[in-house]
Amino acid sequence: MNKKEILEKFSADPQRYYNVNLFEDQGFERKSCTVCNRYFWTLDSERSNCPECSDDMYSFIGDPPTSKRFDYTQSWKEVESFFVKNNHTSINRYPVVCRWRDDLYFTIASIVDFQRVMGSKVVFEFPANPLVVPQTCLRFKDLENVGVTGRHFSSFCMIGQHSIPNDNGYWKDECVNLDFNLLTQQFGIDKKEITFVEDVWEGGGSFGSSLEYFVRGLELGNAVFTEFQGDLSDYKTLDQRIIDMGAGLERFAWITMGTPTAYDCCFGPITKKLIEQAGIDTNSSVLTPYFTEIAKNLELYEDLTQVRKNAIKTTGLTDEQINRIITPLEGIYLIIDHIRTLIFAISDGALPSNVGGGYNLRIMLRRIVSTMDRLKLKFDLNEIIDIQIDYLKNTYPELEKTREDVKEIISIETGRYDSSKQRMQKIVSKLNKEPKVEDLITLYESDGVTPEYLKEMKVISEIPSSFYSKLSDLHQSKKQKEQVNLPLEGIPDTELLFYNEDPREFDAKVLKSFENFVVLDKTAFYARGGGQEPDHGKISGQEIVDITKHGNIVVHEIKGEIPKEGDIVSCVVDAKRRDGITKNHTSTHIINTSARSVLGSWVWQHSAFKEEDHARLDITHHSALTDEDVTKIEDAANSIIEKAIPVKIENFDRGTAEQKYGFRIYQGGVVPVKSVRIVSIGDLDIEACGGTHVANTSDVEQIKITRTKRIQDGVVRIEFVSGDGAKEFVKKREQDSENKEKEEKLKEQEKEKRLEQRQIAKERIPIIAKSLLECKQGTTTIDEITIELAESGKANFCYSDSNNYDDVFHIGLGEVLCKSDPKMVYCGLFEQGEKIRAIVYAGDEISKEKSAGDIVKSISQILGGAGGGSAKFAQGGGTDKSKKEDAIKNAKSMIIE
Repeated sequence: MNKKEILEKFSADPQRYYNVNLFEDQGFERKSCTVCNRYFWTLDSERSNCPECSDDMYSFIGDPPTSKRFDYTQSWKEVESFFVKNNHTSINRYPVVCRWRDDLYFTIASIVDFQRVMGSKVVFEFPANPLVVPQTCLRFKDLENVGVTGRHFSSFCMIGQHSIPNDNGYWKDECVNLDFNLLTQQFGIDKKEITFVEDVWEGGGSFGSSLEYFVRGLELGNAVFTEFQGDLSDYKTLDQRIIDMGAGLERFAWITMGTPTAYDCCFGPITKKLIEQAGIDTNSSVLTPYFTEIAKNLELYEDLTQVRKNAIKTTGLTDEQINRIITPLEGIYLIIDHIRTLIFAISDGALPSNVGGGYNLRIMLRRIVSTMDRLKLKFDLNEIIDIQIDYLKNTYPELEKTREDVKEIISIETGRYDSSKQRMQKIVSKLNKEPKVEDLITLYESDGVTPEYLKEMKVISEIPSSFYSKLSDLHQSKKQKEQVNLPLEGIPDTELLFYNEDPREFDAKVLKSFENFVVLDKTAFYARGGGQEPDHGKISGQEIVDITKHGNIVVHEIKGEIPKEGDIVSCVVDAKRRDGITKNHTSTHIINTSARSVLGSWVWQHSAFKEEDHARLDITHHSALTDEDVTKIEDAANSIIEKAIPVKIENFDRGTAEQKYGFRIYQGGVVPVKSVRIVSIGDLDIEACGGTHVANTSDVEQIKITRTKRIQDGVVRIEFVSGDGAKEFVKKREQDSENKEKEEKLKEQEKEKRLEQRQIAKERIPIIAKSLLECKQGTTTIDEITIELAESGKANFCYSDSNNYDDVFHIGLGEVLCKSDPKMVYCGLFEQGEKIRAIVYAGDEISKEKSAGDIVKSISQILGGAGGGSAKFAQGGGTDKSKKEDAIKNAKSMIIE
């Protein structure tokens, strides 16, 4: 089943699927387009084609169909006042980061606000009925069109008009009537200008008819009536029918203003300001025909480059006009659009990165910088952010709170991109042919080289139209967890005692046992979930090794004899383990809110792990934590403990919890159940959480952060301990510090002793050298130093392997001896830590025959190491201290033949 098949079936029975009271009351006529055969409804008896196939496409540019003029924010006020006047509740936008869905990163449509996934089913939860919402939506598949087409945005406001047809809501007749009156009464559009086109919508196993409404070729909205499920041969009406009317706020502003592009009336004063800064002459006689041609022909060509070429040819623009007006305008529109998207995304907790949804944000920021570089535009990004937020905050007041955070993140990311340009330039210089789309994706994925940079460097002339859609596909959805299937059919839900009286000892009935698994009718053993490790303990004296939850059934894995079904078993929870895990779980919440207060509003829990004696929290943050950051977070956390704040646990309907506390509650991810358990630490931290918690923050006693590290782009790990673990950590650290202090003191004493010995040795070197040189032929030992004097004309050998001498002594003595006796070879061996070192000197004459370097290499091999040097002086050594005597013998054999 596809949309075309559904449309054919529905259009064959318009009375059932499309005809509404408005059409009959106003006298709308149903016609079939002479070009594409689509059906549409119109009051214009002379209209023979649907809006997309008519000559009046985008004819409102330069000639708006209404005397009323509303920009972006004014248009919302008009829409909002109309629907509120008609008994709709106006609600605030939901975050653009889609925290309530684990299959989406960003909110892509207003109806997504109210979709909740329960198992394999999507349900709708409306906070009011009917309602209207100015929902900011993010989409990245058409990034190459942004700034060029006059109507494509990376973020846009979808006016969501939603209703469930019950005692409070309405269905098709009232929906279409409302939308018609919105256009005619509120915006002052002549009713003959409005055309309704028949269409359908299908997704997630549901489908229904829809009516798109157009004015002068511009689609303003699409009323979708989600009504059926099944397939065309056998479908039934949904239990929960939904009206999903989505209209583009940007287009409502555009239709009343008639500007060359939607960008000119939707970004507020920043557009005019940047155009003036760039010194662009925005001549409407040039821009209106050009952008009208772009808009009209966009669907006729696969490649955007061809659309531009056709518009240039048709309007007769010169190269000078393109370079002076059109190209810089496209760049300015892109910059403003992308910054607006980043403002919303960062304000709602997303960070630019190289993974997941953050990928698209980083792409946009790098497009901004590359575009400014390519067009030599010297704009102040902070100023753009300020002016944008000042304009938007009338509609979205929450943006004011994150103004400085947005600036900080964009500044950090911009700096990182600037610092990578030298590396990118080296990569680009090695390209010997123009890269294809796949090559461009590889260059960005592997090396961060954007196509805008390649265009700036004249490696490519244009960015392929499929680049951003293909890149977006690679990073669109989150991975789903694998499901483990166990034979649990027919077993009732497990009663969870740990949410009530939470006993440490209890009796329960065995409902099912298989392999080494046991299912009880009730349990006080906490199952693994939400990053919290499971309880341990015993069932009928047998040790529990794991506990998991499957739906609402808790499964215990035990080691030993498995009890039989029907048995009443005694159960004992490992209280010490539970206490440690519980303190660490509450500590996770405390550290999360502390990190946010210290670092910035972008901090969210990425993941967490809580064990008995340690825990970790991964947070979203742009950089590795400094020592100062860690100290501040730890201090803030312990301050919360010292304040002895009660930890409150309540259960709410999911929709009530979202409206009361917002979407910060979803720190641990999506909650796939209707009832939400909210854990509150005063008003500092409020989260949806199924874990075990202490009754008061003071019960945690103490938190110590043991380690932090950046585990991936945009994610930092904080490892910590609490309670007894924190006390032990502090005690150990104090002991380590004390031991280190003792060790440092001992090292200092040893150093002083060595210095003293060296001084004594230096003073003794001349005395010992004199004594050795006065020896006659044969072998003599003085102060553990042996000298062997050969016959006249042959090499003399002096050596010592005593640990009472160090390198300073051996170098000093060897130098004196070999200077006095040109035929002398001196070899000193001594232990230094785990190694044994060798120092060899050779006199001027003997060094020509017996190289000190060769001798050191040879004896170092014996010692299990290596060495080298010149003919007169060399050093080396090894690790085998047992071979000292062998090393000396080897040296002697090389010197005295």
